[in-house]
Amino acid sequence: MTNGSQKSGQRTAIVIFHWSFVICQIGITGRERVAMAKIDEFMIGVDLGGTSMMVVALDSKGKILADRARSTKPELGADKVMERIADTVEKLLFDIGKGVRKAEGVCVGAPGVIDRENGLVVRAPNLNWTEYPLAKKLSQVLHSPVVLDNDVNAGAVGEHVLGAGRGARNMVAIFVGTGIGGGVIINDELYYGGRGSAGEVGHMKILADGPVCGCGRRGCVEALASRTAMERDVESALKAGRESAIPEIMKRDNRDRMTSSVIQEALQSRDALMEEVLRRAQLYLGLLVASVVNLLDPQCVVIGGGIVERLKEDFLRPVQMTAYEHFLRVKDSNRVKIVASELGDHAGAAGAAVLAWRALKGMDLRKSSMTNDK
Repeated sequence: MTNGSQKSGQRTAIVIFHWSFVICQIGITGRERVAMAKIDEFMIGVDLGGTSMMVVALDSKGKILADRARSTKPELGADKVMERIADTVEKLLFDIGKGVRKAEGVCVGAPGVIDRENGLVVRAPNLNWTEYPLAKKLSQVLHSPVVLDNDVNAGAVGEHVLGAGRGARNMVAIFVGTGIGGGVIINDELYYGGRGSAGEVGHMKILADGPVCGCGRRGCVEALASRTAMERDVESALKAGRESAIPEIMKRDNRDRMTSSVIQEALQSRDALMEEVLRRAQLYLGLLVASVVNLLDPQCVVIGGGIVERLKEDFLRPVQMTAYEHFLRVKDSNRVKIVASELGDHAGAAGAAVLAWRALKGMDLRKSSMTNDK
């Protein structure tokens, strides 16, 4: 997968700027958040995945004020999905307050290959988009200027500024879902690379003659440690005659994919096949983390995605152990923190909002969020 897969599918993040005095929702979990607040300025982020979208409002102190979720329905086509994004944004603006009607600025963090300069989603396989002018079209509907960035980059920024990576000048975020995506922060700045495609950690080679990846090449860590890779290995073992509770769990829950919840239930029932497949994925992910650390020496590696949220330390601990064992510099290895993400489903949208504050207002929310932590 390209930079942009995580958790509930690849995602897009949209961000909107506005002023208002409102009675608003506040908090980061749940859908009902009500409190009185004077909101001078805020951004709205829309995290668009292949299955669902999440909209959040973020103020200048880095607080999520409100959220709204909706299904994506990519089968309707690009223009209809764009209209659903705009409609969800407008509904959130209505939720926040009667005086909020128009977005002053928008930043979209889109999945796949992004042409930021021209506002194009060059290629987003899970949405079936090619050369789609999302910035121009969304701007016409919302009557606001729109710029683009990559959604996994946005997730990395979210965790760096508001989540598990707070305080680290150098950080790498790795998101494990149907694929594996990542983002790199160097000296407190999102690192794009010479061609704007830095952070493709899912396509780092871990096993030269390994299984074929979705990109068409062999040996990518995405083909070895993603949820899709685990599902493939389980199916292969079942066809070879191995026993497992996984098919029964999926049938009972009417699921056609091995979701994080299915994996969790199988592990809780001590399913031997699932334990074996997970251990192998954790090994390869640990080797990926070690390779990233040996290359960049970040202060922090944040690992996120639905499976991490479900399994928490049970997923993370073996990854940490493998990674630390393969650090080239063993001395003071504990200075490199390998931690689980904190923002969950809000990482991409919140990070896109942070990017919007920077792009549209020249504001660095790191200072505000660090002040709030004191």
